[in-house]
Order: sequence, then structure tokens, then C-alpha cells
Amino acid sequence: MRRTETTVTHSILDSIRTSFAGVTSIEEVKNLAETALAEGISPVEIMESMSNGLRSAGEKYEQGQFFLSELIMSGMMAQEVSALLKPRMPTSTDSSLGKVIIGTVKGDIHDLGKNLVSLLLSSCGFEVIDLGVDVSTDKFVDTVQETKPKIAAMSCLLTTAMNEMRNTMQKLREVGERKNVKILVGGRPITFDFAKEIGADGFGEDAIQALTVAKRLSRVD
Repeated sequence: MRRTETTVTHSILDSIRTSFAGVTSIEEVKNLAETALAEGISPVEIMESMSNGLRSAGEKYEQGQFFLSELIMSGMMAQEVSALLKPRMPTSTDSSLGKVIIGTVKGDIHDLGKNLVSLLLSSCGFEVIDLGVDVSTDKFVDTVQETKPKIAAMSCLLTTAMNEMRNTMQKLREVGERKNVKILVGGRPITFDFAKEIGADGFGEDAIQALTVAKRLSRVD
């Protein structure tokens, strides 16, 4: 790519990130995403910029700079852009990288981060079973026993729901399934230290990192 093309690419991607970070409008961010696609920028790169912007918006909310209404708007913007990107996501021609079950843990009904991870995993060759939101420990464990996935991925946005991840890990140990499945956790309040504390195999700070970790857990280069 020539220098001018690289500059244009970075400019558009920076604008997408800034739009999400500043919670501008659905129309603006969709126009930016459409422009990026027209310029030949990959949907994955666009999603990465979107994820970075969403993280900034979330941090501003936690710091009291944004109200809940702005956080909700950032989620609506992401849903619209995700719908735009979904049919354009590259489809893996390789055999399945393995089965992944994913869900937002009990006590939390937020699904934006989970949906972004599901979209990326599916487009890259994983068979994804999305359990939805407010998923109980028993539902996670029963699905592991029934479907035998390589990875079980748990997400949450609320700190009050974090302990459900710990409960699910414990229940998997009790029924003897922990050794049979890799555990991937993520969400705004989740940290590497927390993932390590509960014994998870991997941690994804955002959708892009979750994909990278999922590939590693599946022993895929």
C-alpha cells in the first residue's frame, strides 16, 4: 500500500474510533463505515476501530464523563455498524476451528460485546453456539456436557455478575468437565488478574483479542 493510501486508511479508522469514543450519531458512524468499506478497508479493521472507540466510551462512563443514555447510544451505534459489516465479513474456507459456546452470565443482560465476539469467531471458522444473556451456571455446564465444545466463553458488563463466572468454573470442576473445555472470559470489568484468579484459560479485553486468544486455545496458528 502506498503512503497516501495508508494515510487515508488510518484517517478513516481513526474517525470511526473517535466517533464511537465521542458517541456522535448512528448516521455519522454508518457513513464512516460505508466509506471505509468503499476504500477497501477490511471489516475486521473497522471492527477493531469500533471496539477501541467503545472501550473509550465505556471508560468515560465509568469516570462520570458520560451518562447512561450515551452508553446506550454507543451500543446502538455498534449494532448498526455490526449489521453493516456482518454480510461483508470474510468467511473461512478452512475446516471448523472447533466449537465454541458463548453467553453473558446470569444477572447481566448486556450482549454487545458477546455479539461482536460471536461475529468474529463465526467468520473465522469457529462453530458458535450463542446461549444469549442471563445464562445460568447450570445452562453453561449442561451445554458443555451436551455439545462438547473446545471453548466456553463467558462475558459480563456488570461487576455484580462477575462471581457467576467463578461459580461456573467451580461447577465445571465438580462435574468433571473442566479438564475437557478451555474457558475464555471477557467484558469491561474483567481483567487478566481476575481471569487468572478464577482459573480461566484466556482473557479477551475486546473482540479482536478474544479471537486471537480463542485461536491459541484451539491450538491454531
